[in-house]
Amino acid sequence: MISNTTHFIEDEAAMMAFGGKLADEFSDGGIVLLKGNLGAGKTTLVRGLLRYLGHKGNVKSPTYTLVEPYLLDGRTVYHFDLYRLGDPEELEYMGGRDYWESGALCLIEWPDQAIGYLPKADLIVDISYQESGRKINLSYKKK
Repeated sequence: MISNTTHFIEDEAAMMAFGGKLADEFSDGGIVLLKGNLGAGKTTLVRGLLRYLGHKGNVKSPTYTLVEPYLLDGRTVYHFDLYRLGDPEELEYMGGRDYWESGALCLIEWPDQAIGYLPKADLIVDISYQESGRKINLSYKKK
């Protein structure tokens, strides 16, 4: 299993490959919080995870819809982008609890926009710029 670790990611291809590795760690679903500045690579990591699971279509951040569902080979993945969330309480109105308790893998970008309305994370992925690549700090919280 993943433990608290730091990884250096050289480029976009490496970020997508890293996303694929995370997919294997959460075959039974879970809550993954993705933190980092604009352009840090959160959506690229999600794209890599979804491609690894067999998604062939476009993957973009659901900035305006807040959530994009994917059903891949019997697995459900919800990709959230909370950047434009006006009020964390909006998650209650859209049935946030139903997503968290569904057994799906929930990938949540910009989780700080919804403090107090998100469940305990299984993994926090914090992405930051480092030289020409990215540094990823993983904080694994699984039971």
